[in-house]
Amino acid sequence: MIIIKKYTLALSFIMALAGGAMAQSTTSSPYSKYGIGNLKGSYLPQNKAMGNLAYGISSFGGYQNINISNPASYSKIRLTVFDVGANADFQNLNKGNASEKNFNSSLNHLIFGVPVTKKSALSFGILPYSNLGYEFINKTTVDTFAVNQIYRGEGGLTKAYLGYGFDIGKHLSLGVNMSYLFGNLKQTRAAEYTNYVGFLNSKTEENNAVGGLDFDFGAQYITVLGKKTRLTIGYTGGVKTQLKTKFTQLTSRYNLNSGSETRVDSTNFKNEVGGKITLPANHNFGFSIEKYNKWLIGADFRTAQWSQFTKNGSGQGLNNTYGFSVGGQITPDINAVTNYLKLIDYRFGINYDKTYVNINNTNIDVKSLNFGFGFPLVSSRSAFYKINFTTEIGKRGTLNNNLVKENFYNFSIGFTINDKWFQKYKYD
Repeated sequence: MIIIKKYTLALSFIMALAGGAMAQSTTSSPYSKYGIGNLKGSYLPQNKAMGNLAYGISSFGGYQNINISNPASYSKIRLTVFDVGANADFQNLNKGNASEKNFNSSLNHLIFGVPVTKKSALSFGILPYSNLGYEFINKTTVDTFAVNQIYRGEGGLTKAYLGYGFDIGKHLSLGVNMSYLFGNLKQTRAAEYTNYVGFLNSKTEENNAVGGLDFDFGAQYITVLGKKTRLTIGYTGGVKTQLKTKFTQLTSRYNLNSGSETRVDSTNFKNEVGGKITLPANHNFGFSIEKYNKWLIGADFRTAQWSQFTKNGSGQGLNNTYGFSVGGQITPDINAVTNYLKLIDYRFGINYDKTYVNINNTNIDVKSLNFGFGFPLVSSRSAFYKINFTTEIGKRGTLNNNLVKENFYNFSIGFTINDKWFQKYKYD
């Protein structure tokens, strides 16, 4: 009989937290104005701590982990895995002599992995796909009149996915993720004449409600290098995808009185006009070398053709992207009894991404140094628990060409459970 109590508890927990996961993670980055915002990537804290190392990892350490970035890895899941986590992000924005500090936190992911056979497994869950969040002012002059041009944005896209991975023979694994991307991209631009009495200000508010299916495929080849050492080579590819949008736009004029707005009239209104957003194809490669339950090192390379991105049939002038990760993990002694420090997973890595944003002929890139720990907890007879903690220290952008440099300190925490859920037993 299926363990109904655990099954019900798992699904209830998903329903209770799904609403929080769907609420967009916030950011405070002026560079999120472009495209669909700052891309998050499908990485759990375990992978983030290794510099976002993922594509060439099938399994690592003594615990079962879910590697969303390569669905072929699901084939190695032997126990039911539940993983939930949250982020806390600190940002320091700098431009010239001005600076600003921001803090954001959110639920990051809620995912499951469930074995189907001895050589295959399913995974499903929800996590952020992109973040949109900014507010800045450009002071300029129009016909000798001083005007503040104000730009605001909020929202982003969420990813709910279902994936399946399976082995073919002794060395090859294949997998696929089917994802539903959804969310709202809200952006506002305004022109305010704050120094003049009787001048009308204008504002255009836009909202793109987005939804649609996305697919990515994965493959991994595993070969033994020695008695306790193996090499894993991985590849994933995402297909070119079209998401449906409903575009709403309102342009209005208003007065300002002690900071509050009084709308005078509306000059333009569009309500839920149908359209499409085209996401580009992507290709990702990686490898890892692992000594069983001892150490792992690896590297990834990723690329995507974001110059093909279009919104309602119009190109957005984005750049193609590429990036790489190098990292690893070491566990001093997975069987240590008297020394807890030897049981901890110690992780480290570096990450670089050239984003799809180019401003003033300057590419905006992201660089980070990552490290983290996996803390095993007291286990029950059939269940194993671990807390994964990650720190990411990095920067986005530059001070050159009158641009903004973001220094960020991101902290991620995840709680992983391995258990024999959804198992059939002969007796009650």
